[in-house]
Amino acid sequence: MKKNILVVDDSALMRRLICDIINTDSTFQATDVCKDGLEAYERLKTTSYDGVVLDVNMPRMDGLELLEKLQQEKIKATIIMVSTLTVKDADITIRAMELGAVDFVTKPCNIIEAKGEDFKGSLLRVLKAVVRSDNAKNILTSTAKAAEKPAAAKFVQAPKRTMVKGANRLVALACSTGGPKALQSVIPYLPENMDAPMVLVQHMPVGFTKSMADRLNEVSKIAVKEAEDGEVLGKGCVYIAPGGKHMEILKKPDGRHVVHLNDAPAIGGLRPCANVTYESLRNSGYDEIVCVVLTGMGADGTGGILSLKQKKKIYVIAQDAQSCVVYGMPKAIAEAGAVDEVVPLTEVAQTIIKNVGVQ
Repeated sequence: MKKNILVVDDSALMRRLICDIINTDSTFQATDVCKDGLEAYERLKTTSYDGVVLDVNMPRMDGLELLEKLQQEKIKATIIMVSTLTVKDADITIRAMELGAVDFVTKPCNIIEAKGEDFKGSLLRVLKAVVRSDNAKNILTSTAKAAEKPAAAKFVQAPKRTMVKGANRLVALACSTGGPKALQSVIPYLPENMDAPMVLVQHMPVGFTKSMADRLNEVSKIAVKEAEDGEVLGKGCVYIAPGGKHMEILKKPDGRHVVHLNDAPAIGGLRPCANVTYESLRNSGYDEIVCVVLTGMGADGTGGILSLKQKKKIYVIAQDAQSCVVYGMPKAIAEAGAVDEVVPLTEVAQTIIKNVGVQ
């Protein structure tokens, strides 16, 4: 049986184009459409869909307002946002994913691009990943509290494993589909005095990583920023790879580590690519690297971690299948036999601190 997809957009032309794209895949059917969030809200109260493709900016009720209504009334839905590459829409999209949207696809600037293979491929790839997941529909109603400012949450200290005192450590985290929402349950629960820097790769286009970093910084005790070329890594700070750039970590002659951003071609369609970051750490001066792999489609991170393991002492933490929006990246590293600990999303932060400590 085909998966039934609802398309919500205020443009009749865009509704038709998106439906046409979805209907090219035998897995799906898109026959139902709504012209704004209010119409979609009334439809979702009585009809269940396998997925909803939702525009950000619409009259009467926009995408954010719809997500808030669905969350308040505990109406389950698997929401994929369609957003333009503007700073304003990037901020709104990040907020939408806090509210339970599981992923987003960048909206073409014109009809020619909308009819192109890039948009078609992106939309179908995301749909296939999230609609297949049993967990995606639950994200909207199970995480209502996480949309509130989580900085007030109490940090739970997990029992420490035996660690070498004075060791120099780094946390390297990778995530993709479902990642922005998942990070809301991790980064705000890290203490500001974490005894390590963190480098973070989330698959996102230009502009969106800055919005995500700023939002996480607002709600976290630990400092969070979009990484800049040449800056020195410091403990108690999270450095997010900018969209459209690969991020490497290089060791300087004085022992410090700096961010190096490059414009090398995308790898498997990904830039930033987590494998690039992990592989760059082979020549770092860190005594131990704690690798964290969260929800995401594909296998980015696995090759880099396996390569890193040949040269450095590492400890690998993977998110469990039950709490992933898409159990792809954590599954790949687990199947490679390189995982030291599998934990639910709510225990990732304390597991990180168990392995790096505080200053």
